[in-house]
Amino acid sequence: MSTGFGPKGYWDQRFAAKEFVYGEQANDFLRQHAAGLAAGQALCLAEGEGRNAVFLAELGHQVCAQDISPVGLRKAKALALQKGVSITTLCCDLAALKLKPNSLDLIAAIWMHVEPELRARVFEQAVEALRPGGHLLIEAYRPQQLNFSSGGPTRKELLIEAAQLQQELSALEPLILQEIERTITEGSAHQGRSAVVQFFGRKP
Repeated sequence: MSTGFGPKGYWDQRFAAKEFVYGEQANDFLRQHAAGLAAGQALCLAEGEGRNAVFLAELGHQVCAQDISPVGLRKAKALALQKGVSITTLCCDLAALKLKPNSLDLIAAIWMHVEPELRARVFEQAVEALRPGGHLLIEAYRPQQLNFSSGGPTRKELLIEAAQLQQELSALEPLILQEIERTITEGSAHQGRSAVVQFFGRKP
């Protein structure tokens, strides 16, 4: 995960558990929409323990998993080895992220909850980093998640609404942009009814 939801030490401690805190299976929204994409260069932001990166590698993508926690990324590499695939990792704070323009075919940001100003900067870089025809996929908790106890940040400013994504990602063609409630089962940390926003967009 990343700056905003908790400092590096918080994530190192959380990922130190033997179990995969968010499970070993990829996020449902990612699984649903990434399966139909051609394999290419992919980046998973705030990837934690690697479940989404490993899934994309299983689909044939060349995947880099970024996270602030070296502990989480070590588990990501171990999971990839267990599944018989290879991923690369990038251990850095999102505030220090530097992406090469026109270098990626797919970027996934699953539960990337950071300060609004940083989020906007990361998304600006993400749009520039996508090649024409590339895709950005996001699932995040929205403010209504504060009514649930199923996971996510407890600070409202770290939660995201569809209107914010529409504004920050206006350069992309939105294939899906929706606010829904759904039941999430991801390890021990994400369990139960949840209020989320989902975005799947394409760079023209």
